[in-house]
Amino acid sequence: MVKIRLSRGGAKKRPFYHIVATDHRNKRDGRSLERLGYFNPIASGNDKRLELDMARVQHWLDHGAQLSDKVGLLVKEAATQAKAAA
Repeated sequence: MVKIRLSRGGAKKRPFYHIVATDHRNKRDGRSLERLGYFNPIASGNDKRLELDMARVQHWLDHGAQLSDKVGLLVKEAATQAKAAA
């Protein structure tokens, strides 16, 4: 099964996450099928906190992918940001 989840990057005490589509059996930071965006929880100033390709997320969901709990919240946040910008 394909999962859309976070993959951790960044330095110690400075997390940065890529939002990826991957097989559920792969390790958290292991091989992924596609990188869909990123989440920067400690963004400040002009740095973007969340960037997500909603078209590709929808593509994977249409093909049976499952969202992790945190990514589900981030997708909702990105959708409200897109509505506010439009």
